[in-house]
Amino acid sequence: FCVGVTGVTSSFVSQNLGAGRPERGSAYAWASMWTGLVYWAMVLLPAVLLIPGLYQHLHGRTPFLVEQEVGYARVVVGGGVFTLMAKGLHNYFFGLHKPGVVMVAVVGANLVNIFASMVLVFGEGGFPVGQAPEGAAAVFWPLFQEVSDAAAWVAGMVGAPALGVAGAAWGTVLANSMEFGIPLAVFLGPAMARRFGTRLAWKPGAVFFRDLFRVGWPAGLMFVNELVCWSMLMVWLIPAGGRARAAAMGLDQAGIDNAGVVANTAGWITLQWMHLAFMPTVGVSIATQAMIGKAIGARRPDVAAKRTWLCVKVAVGYMGLCALCFVLFRGTLLDVFINGDTPPETRDELLRLGGWLLIGAAVFQVFDALAIITSAALRGAGDTVWPGVATVVLSWTLIVGVGYSLVVFFPMLGAIGPWIGASVYIAVLGSALVMRFLGGRWRSISLVRDPDVPPPVPEAEALANPGPGPDPTSGLA
Repeated sequence: FCVGVTGVTSSFVSQNLGAGRPERGSAYAWASMWTGLVYWAMVLLPAVLLIPGLYQHLHGRTPFLVEQEVGYARVVVGGGVFTLMAKGLHNYFFGLHKPGVVMVAVVGANLVNIFASMVLVFGEGGFPVGQAPEGAAAVFWPLFQEVSDAAAWVAGMVGAPALGVAGAAWGTVLANSMEFGIPLAVFLGPAMARRFGTRLAWKPGAVFFRDLFRVGWPAGLMFVNELVCWSMLMVWLIPAGGRARAAAMGLDQAGIDNAGVVANTAGWITLQWMHLAFMPTVGVSIATQAMIGKAIGARRPDVAAKRTWLCVKVAVGYMGLCALCFVLFRGTLLDVFINGDTPPETRDELLRLGGWLLIGAAVFQVFDALAIITSAALRGAGDTVWPGVATVVLSWTLIVGVGYSLVVFFPMLGAIGPWIGASVYIAVLGSALVMRFLGGRWRSISLVRDPDVPPPVPEAEALANPGPGPDPTSGLA
């Protein structure tokens, strides 16, 4: 929820950039960081106290699992302050059209996470490298062994014990602090301070908090709702579909339980390939939100529309190509995740079911691209309430309602039933968001708090995108 609320920081910053008032975005950056800090203190810290009881309730019959889960969750949730504050600050740089700062921070943090986790998980013993793998992965094996040896040496130098699963949590918190620290250093640096007054806007201002929440709460609600509904699909509905089909076929209890496991596995394999399809598109959507915000701030909704359709073409082209690969190479894609010692009958069922799930995913890829991009465009303009409400209503109706109904009334569909519900949801949502964008309500929205807004700028200036360069005000002075 907090990430969704502070995600609209990009919209406020980019609209002020387009209006020729880029220095006013600094106050929204601070408001987003203060929001993250308060949310952490009021929500996440109290949640740390509930973690032991929660995992005991879920997995009380496996004490070792509970111990590992609690040790990991306490560290990650307790250190979540860096994640929450970083997200808002990242969106400030996106809105200012300086994504290079975020890229350096995130890539560097991921590399640190890998190395730090190897140090803290395994200690002086080092990573148990085992035998070299076969195929393409063997090319990187010598480098991996060197990194493992270096991690063991560092652990010995600092006396780091082998913390196991908790060590991975500490590595993640260290990386998240880096994701926050690098952008913060740039934000407070002398160049940014001189140009945008970043050091002067630190005091919490009620007006900026109200702005963020007024525009951001639907996005926060939408993010939470997506997390809940897709979790219900993957964790509950798809396994339930597999078990329902097995029961309808007259299998015994062991066969029914195994069918649920196979369905669950096939669903998660499909989701991994879907990530490869939609995560780059999410990156395009971040750019879409910033560009549309800038064009709206420059009072050029026509330019905003051009940018949106350009981003739609890029996203549809990429995800359409992914859809083609899902259909043509579905067997190979599934085989990547199937162990060699998997029983033949289980492997055959994974390939059968996973093949249909990948075909279903291929069907809705284009609609997913439309939904991701148009949602970001509307968010960049400040139109968030209608998309947020539509997402909530459609997801519960189609993912949960239709998915569950197909499990109950058409059990022979198996796990494909809930997947049909999810596919219909994405198709309907993508179509609805495109219609909302075509309706044009977003053209009359402005997030710039200044009655003295300059007149519309020429199209060439509104289209100017300084990218990660040093002067985000280029063309708007």
